[in-house]
Amino acid sequence: MTSSRETRDTENGDLLVWILAWSELVAFGALLTAFVVASMLHPETFAAGKARLHHTLPVVNTVVLLASGWFTARSGEQNTTSRRRLMLLAAALGGIVFVGLKCVEYALEGASLLSGDPFSQLYLLITGFHLTHVAFGSMILILVSVFPTRENVHLISTLWHVIDIVWLVMFPVIYLL
Repeated sequence: MTSSRETRDTENGDLLVWILAWSELVAFGALLTAFVVASMLHPETFAAGKARLHHTLPVVNTVVLLASGWFTARSGEQNTTSRRRLMLLAAALGGIVFVGLKCVEYALEGASLLSGDPFSQLYLLITGFHLTHVAFGSMILILVSVFPTRENVHLISTLWHVIDIVWLVMFPVIYLL
């Protein structure tokens, strides 16, 4: 059972978190729109760029990020601080694994990513921007695990799910279409 203070605090934080969440969705939406438009303007360049991407690691990263999101969602359902903390740390670990795998993917793609063509520029901008969000979000998950109030868990869970949603849209646009 939540106290009226916890409910009021969560409601007060909701406006800010939703402004942040929607601003993230708009920013990534604009970047992905630019990617799609550029792919229509330079179909050969984008086909060649997509052909040199690693395709297994992004699938693994999708599973890792979804599992991390599951742990984040479960953290809000826990009745004890220690269980909330454990779920948040598991979610953060998923984010850290995602970051590590993405860095391996960049290394495997090598110097071709630095070619300066429109595909490489947009690919690095979009995936790098998302990678930064995952890394930062993982640090916030760890911080919230130290202070796992229901309000803190609610706020980071909402933002973490936005990061998941962005990846779930990015993945097919960048790797599959």
